[in-house]
Amino acid sequence: MAGVWEKTRSSIRAEIAHTGTGMFLRNGFEQTTVDDIVAEVGISRRSFFRYFGTKEEIVLGALTERGERVAEAFAARPASEDPWTAIRNAFSDLEEDDEFYEDALPIARMLASTPSLRASMAEKHSRWVQLLVPILEARLGIASGPIPDPRAHAIVSAALACLHTATDIWVLRDGNADLRELYDEAVAAIRA
Repeated sequence: MAGVWEKTRSSIRAEIAHTGTGMFLRNGFEQTTVDDIVAEVGISRRSFFRYFGTKEEIVLGALTERGERVAEAFAARPASEDPWTAIRNAFSDLEEDDEFYEDALPIARMLASTPSLRASMAEKHSRWVQLLVPILEARLGIASGPIPDPRAHAIVSAALACLHTATDIWVLRDGNADLRELYDEAVAAIRA
């Protein structure tokens, strides 16, 4: 159970993230500075950097946690599901469990159009690969080792590439498409 200090810390971090994200969406990511955010929240720069290493972390900080949640959902999928189905269902489990906020499309647009955010997102998703590959190796009956199995690594990497593709197309279609269907189409193209 989280103590008072940890709850306070989580609350402050959430307030900074909420305020910063709102400012990014109103004013633009590049145009909004850390100084702007700390002034709005009412904290010092030093305090800001206790919670976030960079301003990119405001937008992408939750990706690490989401990756851990996807890994948990993936590990919990029935052994009877093939790897592709289990990964898709793990993504869907997360989506159903998530508060899918109303700013999803503007945030996705910002991610797509901001090079520093795209680079940080790629780094976070490489961490997802590290989390998911050992789980897939276990599902395939492959012993995990210091070097990942190429089959497991390829499937996980391809699934994440399909997720990126689906999201990119969803943004280009201005949110007028079903993200799951776009993901399924991308996977079908790879598996054909």
